[in-house]
Amino acid sequence: MNIKTIMTIVIALMVSLIIMFIVPKEETLTPKNVYRVYLAGKSVGLISDKNSLDEYIDKEQQTLKDKYNADKVYAPEDLEVVKDVTYNEDISTTKEIYNKIKDIEPFTIKGYEITIEGIDTTNEEGEKVEGKDQTIYVLDKEVFEEAMDKTIRSFVDSDSYDKYLNNDQKEIESGDTGTVIENIYIENKVTVKETNIPSDKTIYENVDDLSKYLLFGTLDEQQKYTVQAGDTISDVAFNNKLSNEEFLIANPEFTDANNLLYEGQNVTISIIKPQFRLVEIDHQVRAQDIPYETETRYDNTKYSNYEETIQEGVVGSQLVTSKVQKVNGQVESAVIDNGATRVLKEPIKRIIVKGTKQRGGSGGVNSGLSSNSKVEGYWLWPTRTPYYVSSSYGYRWGTLHDGMDIAGAGFGSPIYASNNGIVVASSYKYDNGEYIVINHNNGYYTMYAHLAERYVSVGQEVSQGDTIGSMGRTGAATGVHLHFGLWRGYPYSRGSSSMNPMSLF
Repeated sequence: MNIKTIMTIVIALMVSLIIMFIVPKEETLTPKNVYRVYLAGKSVGLISDKNSLDEYIDKEQQTLKDKYNADKVYAPEDLEVVKDVTYNEDISTTKEIYNKIKDIEPFTIKGYEITIEGIDTTNEEGEKVEGKDQTIYVLDKEVFEEAMDKTIRSFVDSDSYDKYLNNDQKEIESGDTGTVIENIYIENKVTVKETNIPSDKTIYENVDDLSKYLLFGTLDEQQKYTVQAGDTISDVAFNNKLSNEEFLIANPEFTDANNLLYEGQNVTISIIKPQFRLVEIDHQVRAQDIPYETETRYDNTKYSNYEETIQEGVVGSQLVTSKVQKVNGQVESAVIDNGATRVLKEPIKRIIVKGTKQRGGSGGVNSGLSSNSKVEGYWLWPTRTPYYVSSSYGYRWGTLHDGMDIAGAGFGSPIYASNNGIVVASSYKYDNGEYIVINHNNGYYTMYAHLAERYVSVGQEVSQGDTIGSMGRTGAATGVHLHFGLWRGYPYSRGSSSMNPMSLF
């Protein structure tokens, strides 16, 4: 053999040895069917039987089953078991995989996920606030349905609600007063789906807990107040930043703000924070006074300190028909049906005589106002009648509503100066909208907000009853109405304070 032939044989032998040692034996090339376990997208190992892991989890989580009275406990929400093939990877036991995942992600139980879609709102600065979705978990969807029903009955009279549901409401007969519910609905979109619930979520198992959350937005202990001698519901509510309506919702054992309290009684004063918007549309017929006007006659033979009433005023009465929209028990808008409103008794105007004669000088009729004009002793209602007080002076959702909202007279209806004075503000602001402030020259100021138009300017003198603007919906207003405020001192200035405008009438 020559050298070339010998070298060829040696190379062939070396290649054979390499193949013999590197290539695996035939049995190692056989693929194995397995299941790869992923948790939160990360592989945690292989198992040979998918069902064995489910069975092991259910067996080991007996405590969780007992806690929720559940038939079965399931794998964590982010766990995925996928069929795979392996050649030489190690296969874990079911117990080994269980121990890897049990402290990373919570196990799950069958139940229902309820989503209450949030509704966008506008804050006091006029900026859009995106509504937040609420997610609620229950094991039995009847718990949610009953809790919703209980919460709704916090805002709606229970008997009236039953009659509405059973289509058993009676029509209001001619000449009578009353309320007929035309529609009740939840404005939020609510979805219910069956799912596996992670055990670390808040799971509502009873109606009382869930209805408490739906009403107050928390399961924390409700704040209580011990009634003192002389307390009234209105006093307790106002002093704790609640409206009378909110107090009654938080304390359903009371039916009316005029109910009596007794010393030592414990009442709930937590501010309610409903987790949905319940809209109620009512057809209402209510009795309403028609205020009388006052006519002033001047006598130049009498001195200026002379005043005599020659005809007493008599309040009239009427039946006012309105369509009222409430949200979570609070009136949001009201529209009066003028065609259906009936006058029962016409008012009789009051007539007074005032002297104009000046001591030491010639008398005469005071035909104009000056900056020193004194406010008359009576005040004029600032809108035409009929009207609807949609929100009184007081707290709403923990914030002071520093005036009263008067609705129902209609968009563009006249707004009157409640008394003589000088216009000190006529402008626009994001929350008040178009607004006017009148200084009545005795420390009192009145504010007229959310106007459609303003007809007066700063520095202008106005007389009681002058039309100063028209009713609108500008600024942060949910419906057409007038926000009428009464202040001691210029509104919102240092040292000023708001007052209940109803104290004027």
